[in-house]
Amino acid sequence: MIKNPVQLRLAKLPVWKQRLFMVCLCERMYPNFIYYCNLQQDEQSAVGYKKILDLIWESLLVENVKINFDLQLEKLESLIPFINDDSPYMVYPAIDACQALSEILHSYISGEIEEHSAKVSSISATTVAEFEMTKENIELSGAEQLFLPCVIEEFDLQWEIFRLLSDDDNEMYDLIRGLKIDIRTARISNIGVFLSN
Repeated sequence: MIKNPVQLRLAKLPVWKQRLFMVCLCERMYPNFIYYCNLQQDEQSAVGYKKILDLIWESLLVENVKINFDLQLEKLESLIPFINDDSPYMVYPAIDACQALSEILHSYISGEIEEHSAKVSSISATTVAEFEMTKENIELSGAEQLFLPCVIEEFDLQWEIFRLLSDDDNEMYDLIRGLKIDIRTARISNIGVFLSN
């Protein structure tokens, strides 16, 4: 897993801000999962992932909302794609998107946060690095992956989100809504998959 100093800084943020950071990265990985589902003509899984993602946003925006996170994790686990000899490459970013979303759910279930926010950061960066290595047909060590321009760009974006979260002048609900709208409006994933509808 690729690590970056942003992960240590995240640990100092309040729990809701760490969860917001995670859901922002999951929202950016969502088009990867949708793209894979479209290849498999599996609209049901695409809808299922989106429902869980929407519930996490709701948990941040609606105080004391009642959500059964154990049930959501169960639902998510049923959506995780299986890899076989005929699997297209996009199965890997799709699985990464599910793993990242499961980290958020585990953070609600266990009450632990630091380890999960660091993992989501790493998962997103690793998706980017592996996509680039596959595209270029190269194999790089974890240390070498940190110098890939696409990974640098990914961590730049993560730092940008972190800076917004660490600015105490940003009002909580405006910050959550603003980030949600910005990422959904961009409709583009961490590896450049564009969500057309």
